[in-house]
Amino acid sequence: MPEVTDMQARLQAQQAAFQQDLNQTGGPTLDERKSRLRLLRRLLLENREWLCERVAEDFGHRSHDETRLLEILPLLKSIDHALRHLHRWMRPRRRRAPWYLQPTRAEVRYQPKGVVGIIVPWNYPLLLALGPLVDALAAGNRAMIKMPEALPGVTRAVTELIERYFDPTVISVIAGDVKVAKAFAALPFDHLLFTGSTTVGRAVMAAAAPNLTPLTLELGGKSPAFVGARANLRETARTLAHTKGLNAGQTCVAPDYVLLPEHRLQAFLQYFAEAVADFWPDYQHNEDYSHIIHAQHRQRLLDLLTEAEAQGAEVHGKADLPADWQQNERLPVLAVTQVPDSAGLLQEEIFGPWLPIVTYRQPAEGIAFMRARPRPLALYYFGSDVRSREDVLCAVPSGGVAINQALVQLAHPQLPFGGTGASGMGAYHGFEGFQTFSHARSVVCSGSFNALRLLRPPYSGWLHERVRRWLVR
Repeated sequence: MPEVTDMQARLQAQQAAFQQDLNQTGGPTLDERKSRLRLLRRLLLENREWLCERVAEDFGHRSHDETRLLEILPLLKSIDHALRHLHRWMRPRRRRAPWYLQPTRAEVRYQPKGVVGIIVPWNYPLLLALGPLVDALAAGNRAMIKMPEALPGVTRAVTELIERYFDPTVISVIAGDVKVAKAFAALPFDHLLFTGSTTVGRAVMAAAAPNLTPLTLELGGKSPAFVGARANLRETARTLAHTKGLNAGQTCVAPDYVLLPEHRLQAFLQYFAEAVADFWPDYQHNEDYSHIIHAQHRQRLLDLLTEAEAQGAEVHGKADLPADWQQNERLPVLAVTQVPDSAGLLQEEIFGPWLPIVTYRQPAEGIAFMRARPRPLALYYFGSDVRSREDVLCAVPSGGVAINQALVQLAHPQLPFGGTGASGMGAYHGFEGFQTFSHARSVVCSGSFNALRLLRPPYSGWLHERVRRWLVR
């Protein structure tokens, strides 16, 4: 396959360039890393509107404001944060040595790993391609980016811009189908980051295993929103409607289902419907509302809804929809109640604008419901009861948490973003991203004399006594 040969050649060129960096300066200097980050910042600022247009074209329609707010702006903030703090991140960390290693100097130095591979999903192609790249460049690495097949226009744009602004031995962009993606995952990278579904994540992990490639997996899962008894219900409903409708729900950390006190259901449904109407009136022609990415995904979402209805679920607001709503590229934000536990809506990550609502009588029921499922990428709690909140947070592991809000944990440039269990492994963003793409190298420097000389054989009675005392302390 010509694409595979080309990828291997690009990887070898980057590995050779990285090795040359090590030979000359021990890796890219602070100034070199900052220069690359500033160049990436320039790329985004000078081409932001063109990139917004390419994203909108590939989706059929996506609001330029959403692309600016959800992709361009977080990227710029991440770059600015790295530029401000990189000099501190790169400093060796001193570690105290025990007495028997004295006099020594112990420290941890962060060494770049080499060449980082980044596999990008289609839902936020700029953020999830260039976000990891920011951290990889800050850590002193070179990178190869596999763009998603579903977005040919964005892929061409990113390829063109990277080639215009960067040397190919620093950053290289790969296009291609599933076969190319599989071959990409099997390359001997020094680190590989994949963002996508849990199923594909397993395949990526298997492909990387023969090379023992270190992995960061950012997967999905069903991120729950737990609404406490003392939550501000109107504001909670508006927050969930907004975050569920962003990018038409095609967001890995979007709330995937809601756990709600049974007696507050009707009020919540009313507030939720009002919020949807306020945010996206005439959603089929609303410029602020996004298309579903393609016909196959739209049909999958419709099938999930049809299956749930056939099993007794109630879809709220469906009667008010236009007759052709199922054929439109835009699907409405809809709340669904009485969903059987076996239905796909409660078993699969939805990745669309449907919001199942599960009611509970006691908080323990809601907690048990969440604990019975794989660990989610995000957990959302709404309410003012501190004890109830801590009960939920302590009982339900998740990748990240937001309280009385949603999605914001992903946008914070100083917080690590990553999953746990079925929702992924490892994290990036900020200093944790710098650490992810660096090797923490232990360095111990001893002088001409140190206390270890006292521990050499022949072992004396003095040493026997000292060891005995150490072991019983």
